[in-house]
Amino acid sequence: MIYLDNAATTPVVPAALEAAWPYLTSDFGNSSSTHELGLRAKHALENARAICGAWLDVPASDIIFTSGGTEGDNLAITGLALAYPRGKHIISALSEHEAVLETLRFLERVHGFEITWLEVDGQGNIDLAELTAALRPDTTLVTLMLANNEIGTLHPLPEIIDAAHEVGALVHTDAVQAAGWCDLRVGASGTVVRGVDALTISGHKIGSPKGSGLTYIRGRLAVEPLLHGGGQEFGRRSGTENVAWAVALSTALQQLPEPTAEAARVSTLRDDFISQVLGSIPQAALTGNPTQRHPGIASFTCAGLNGETLLLELEQRGVIVSSGSACAAGSDEPSHVLVACGIDPDVARTSIRFSFSHTTTAEELTTAATAFVSAVSTVSGLAQ
Repeated sequence: MIYLDNAATTPVVPAALEAAWPYLTSDFGNSSSTHELGLRAKHALENARAICGAWLDVPASDIIFTSGGTEGDNLAITGLALAYPRGKHIISALSEHEAVLETLRFLERVHGFEITWLEVDGQGNIDLAELTAALRPDTTLVTLMLANNEIGTLHPLPEIIDAAHEVGALVHTDAVQAAGWCDLRVGASGTVVRGVDALTISGHKIGSPKGSGLTYIRGRLAVEPLLHGGGQEFGRRSGTENVAWAVALSTALQQLPEPTAEAARVSTLRDDFISQVLGSIPQAALTGNPTQRHPGIASFTCAGLNGETLLLELEQRGVIVSSGSACAAGSDEPSHVLVACGIDPDVARTSIRFSFSHTTTAEELTTAATAFVSAVSTVSGLAQ
């Protein structure tokens, strides 16, 4: 089997599981308890927080452990929007992940926020001039993902941060798909996230178990918590901390390769794979920006063919891929990202996303491309 659905989830790396295991067994204490077992758990939790803070180049106290990307996006967006007194205007784009879209719709519906939805072009790019024009004195927050999870397009985050900060607005980025592929050192000069106010990571995209994640929120910023209770996580997220998963997440982060060289290496594999597909399958059209894109995502539409049938044919040939976001799998609705890009809904339903890991090889991608050609041939025959 060749697994090329890593944007949906990744296998847990052995080191993360091994590091977490003691906190599921012998050292099972509650990190808020003052006895020996509790103190061991507290030490492990704070060590994990320090590792995550160092990985992002931010103070450890700015790290909030969460259950993953959805909670992290909800916490950052709702928490900052409700606590920041600037106003009730937020800017985003309809190509964002559902965790962002639904959070914003909640704020609009329940709390009276006004959302400006930026348009994206056929490749998923925003217009920086449109963003700048949309910023207002009452703009509280700009929330735009770094790397799109379906089509891979990268937003120009440094320019977005500069424009928002110039008028006093905060910036949050969903960096779930970017972790491990982009330099996410918030405090380092020259990185794409330099100076961002809030950032979300999901553990299961980088080799940590499902249900692990973190949100970085700049320390001095007020946050209205989603969960109320004992005041854990510096009062920003109450509830007994999942020490084992925090340890697993911090360990998984340490296993990731240096992102700049890795992005360059895998981008070459990605571009070769795209060339093989486009050169062999007349129906295939690349989605997303052809150059400013996630190193490990190659997504296509195949007009006139049934996308779900293509997935099944690829699986029968030992290649595991998806039709877009795993959060929308099984839905008859076309991808909202592709529709936002102006792609016809019927064509959007034919989308196929190949997403690579750090261990994906050129040989596997050649095999996958051959399988894709064969699957398209079979499905084309069925359509005739």
